[in-house]
Amino acid sequence: MNPTTPTLGFAHYWAQGDAVSHAVAYALLLMSVASWYYILSKAWTSWRIRKSARTLEAFWSAPTLNDAISLIRAADPENVYTPLAAQSAQAASVGTQGGSLNAHTDPGELITRTLRQEINRVAARLENGLTLLASVGSTAPFVGLFGTVWGIYHALMAVSTTGTVQIDKVAGPVGEALIMTALGLVVAIPAVLAYNAFTRVNRLTLAELDGFAHDLHAYLTTGARVGK
Repeated sequence: MNPTTPTLGFAHYWAQGDAVSHAVAYALLLMSVASWYYILSKAWTSWRIRKSARTLEAFWSAPTLNDAISLIRAADPENVYTPLAAQSAQAASVGTQGGSLNAHTDPGELITRTLRQEINRVAARLENGLTLLASVGSTAPFVGLFGTVWGIYHALMAVSTTGTVQIDKVAGPVGEALIMTALGLVVAIPAVLAYNAFTRVNRLTLAELDGFAHDLHAYLTTGARVGK
């Protein structure tokens, strides 16, 4: 099979297509560029997050809480784990400071609320881009299929105007139109695989954040880490 056949077929499809066909091709191109942007950027971010997660245990080996926060801040470029430690430590010291409503709040409740807010903030950051990847993965095949149906429709209309039906006159345009379905799959498959991979990474990260938050809460309210 000639490897240039799909390219030539698409070029002929483009030359023979109308505004709708061109719009479908542009839509698939836009979907592909947007999804690959998020795939590459989130892959880099996820790698940095997983790398910084290794320092969570080292956090508890630091001599003081301030040293531990400084340690994790230096190893957390994505600022995922650091806010939990820094904000909860600040919340624990609010009770010793007057002049605010938080000073009259139960320290345990204040720490719990702070940790929950930080976890929610991180969860929202981790989910950034996943909606787009899911949308591209679910709609790109149908966009490509629409381009194929539209191309076949025009091919059949062109044949009907000649008054005669010849297989060689139909097979070429139909084959070229089927390329749009293939392009739709090419756009959708990476988006779906990336969505599944990032969802798993996010689930692991949130589980670690939850465990880290429990340890922080126990340490700041009782002076000892959970299970230690």
